[in-house]
Amino acid sequence: MSSEFSPIDKAKFVAAKRAVDYVDDGMRVGLGTGSTAAWMVKMLGELVRDEGLKIKAVPTSNRTAQLARDVGIDVFTLDQVKWLDLTIDGADEFDANLNLIKGGGGALLQEKIVATASDQMIVISDASKAVETLGAFPLPVEVVKFGWQTTKELIEECLSNVNVLGSAVSLRLQNDAPMLTDEGHYILDLHLKRIQNPRELSLILNQVPGVVENGLFLDIADAIVIGHGDGRVEVRDINNGTVEQEQIDILLNENLFADIED
Repeated sequence: MSSEFSPIDKAKFVAAKRAVDYVDDGMRVGLGTGSTAAWMVKMLGELVRDEGLKIKAVPTSNRTAQLARDVGIDVFTLDQVKWLDLTIDGADEFDANLNLIKGGGGALLQEKIVATASDQMIVISDASKAVETLGAFPLPVEVVKFGWQTTKELIEECLSNVNVLGSAVSLRLQNDAPMLTDEGHYILDLHLKRIQNPRELSLILNQVPGVVENGLFLDIADAIVIGHGDGRVEVRDINNGTVEQEQIDILLNENLFADIED
């Protein structure tokens, strides 16, 4: 890998590289969205091209779908595949119980649908995303455009009754306009700082009219591959309680992934 890569870039890279070991020939695989997931998709593309790996891939966003096609992976819809063997995706935050905040890339709805339609979800992340308590990263909430300001006010009212440190809610913008998800919705980012009871908050948010889904992924992830800047990876399996450490070689010819951006 090129020397210009930061330790965070290298950590994402080795996590993605280790995660593709979970993929076997013939699997139906959910492909996540984000910079770490993009590396994973390109590595799977190399296996398809160089080793004849055959998988049916279900992307979690339009941009992941395009990347998968670009690297030669056969892309299907979830309706075509019905159920998945495995989903590999990143996270914006994770705690010791592998509860996650996702949606920084704006794909939380499709990501949650795909992850819950899988026998197994593998999370790939760098160590900087680990937290003791979720909430430092703003919690994304996908809402319909109709009446979104009313939805925002209802959410703010709900936040006054739950144990969080912050209560600011902002509409996510892109190029000075509301960002649209692949499903044509808006995203509200909740700046909560600390979420003491994620399960309670998730249930409350999803009862608000206009809310489509929230970015709390609770009891969904089965294992996480945590990358470090020196090439180490830590694999935590929440189901069997194991923690394994490995060293991943970072080869110079692997800088073909340098075009992946956040």
